[in-house]
Amino acid sequence: MHREHLVAAAPGVTLWAEERGDADAPALLLVMGAQASGLAWPDELVDALAAHHRVIRYDHRDTGRSTWSYETEPYAITDLAGDALAVLDALGVDRAHVVGMSLGGMLAQLLVADHPERVRTATLIGTCALSTAPYTAPDGTVTPVDELPPIDPRVLEMWANYPEDLDMEAELDWRVEHWRLLSGEEIPFDAQEARALERRILDHTGHARVSTAHGRAEQSGMLRTEALAATDVPTLVVSATAEPVFPPPHPQHLAQAIRGARVVEIPGMGHALPGPVLEPLAKAILTHTRA
Repeated sequence: MHREHLVAAAPGVTLWAEERGDADAPALLLVMGAQASGLAWPDELVDALAAHHRVIRYDHRDTGRSTWSYETEPYAITDLAGDALAVLDALGVDRAHVVGMSLGGMLAQLLVADHPERVRTATLIGTCALSTAPYTAPDGTVTPVDELPPIDPRVLEMWANYPEDLDMEAELDWRVEHWRLLSGEEIPFDAQEARALERRILDHTGHARVSTAHGRAEQSGMLRTEALAATDVPTLVVSATAEPVFPPPHPQHLAQAIRGARVVEIPGMGHALPGPVLEPLAKAILTHTRA
């Protein structure tokens, strides 16, 4: 079953959402990263999860078919966590398994910390801990959070130098090269696969404009050190060996910061969801949600 919805998340803000799978199966909410439409979750992964779950994905504000509102009504990143709850509320979901990638992993942590009664399990991919707790390596070395490995400078350079006023094909070219960099260097990059996904997202959105809202939105008030250290929500952290944005040991630090969290490693994975990682990722998520 494939069902689409428009969800009222806040005054003047409507979010596009989609469901797949049995409506009576346990709900699983997919929360994508910054500037990313819900369609950035590949259909192959969504369908694999939908074999066992009522899978829900949605477009953040200022992406896809949701309201593009930041220029007239600025919001904070924490408001995006409220949007995730609004989607669950609108679809009648009391508790869901939550899978978040990148910024979506941060939003998932906010849900774990602030609304644990709504989260059955959490799976965190390609993200960092909303915690000031230091990282303790296996050899006992303690590293403060601000000394963990930074984002690959090549990624930062690409983000800082986005060319404006690109036409559709030039925008696709830029996005493909962006995914090439984010995918890391361990799995051969499939440019055609990346281009096909982005073309679907552009068709879904209806234009090639790109919002920088999530990068400009207020980011204060996101730390949840104590709540994450005390949570009872079962949490899985995916460690991607080729991750250029939050490279190891960020996943290991994340797992230390969240009480009871465990780590699963997906060799070759970067900050992206190409075909070769989808089967092991789906297996890891489904194993976690069944536990």
